[in-house]
Amino acid sequence: MSLELTDITLTYPDGASRLTALDRVTLHVPAGSVTAVVGPSGSGKSSLLAVAATLITSDHGTVTIDGTSTTGMKRAALTELRRHRIGIVFQQPNLLPSLTAAEQLEVMARIDGRSPVKARTRALELLDAVGLADQARRRPHQLSGGQRQRVNIARALMNDPTVLLVDEPTSALDHARGAAVIDLITELTHRQATATVLVTHDPTHLTAVDQIAEVHDGRLRVPCR
Repeated sequence: MSLELTDITLTYPDGASRLTALDRVTLHVPAGSVTAVVGPSGSGKSSLLAVAATLITSDHGTVTIDGTSTTGMKRAALTELRRHRIGIVFQQPNLLPSLTAAEQLEVMARIDGRSPVKARTRALELLDAVGLADQARRRPHQLSGGQRQRVNIARALMNDPTVLLVDEPTSALDHARGAAVIDLITELTHRQATATVLVTHDPTHLTAVDQIAEVHDGRLRVPCR
């Protein structure tokens, strides 16, 4: 299981011309490893994540997940792929205020057609894995920022994805809580054997990742590590 981006080029309309967001980007993320993608604002990090998530189709190149190329897939097939193989941790948790921590996760499994019992069991397992077993009945306003982000991570893992895409998970956290979240993502990546891409602007949290890649002006530098 892995994630591969091969020769990805992505452009956007810019007046009479086109702006290049990604320029022939190639990246391989093995299962059970974390690749951090770093670079200044506007460098192409978010575009790379959106292409990897199949939310945007590149002008050129191939996204391959678990050996399956997404090239030519219809919208419905891509939606199904994201539901079963891709977990996305957004920068802001965007938890539903009326649902408990456990229910935030359960709703993902219910959408996928799992029984309430199986959904509940999996939700409680994941909350325990992120250190929130005792917070399962609390609603978002009763949780700290770090705890809400942990629920966000657990929710992304609810359908056992093989690829985990994480967008700036520490942007709203202080240094200590941010470091704890990065450590948690790394631990869960190794335990769940996901191919994880972590987009971040903060280099201070990268000692635990397996590979670091830098994006500048849409071009991906050879991984530093």
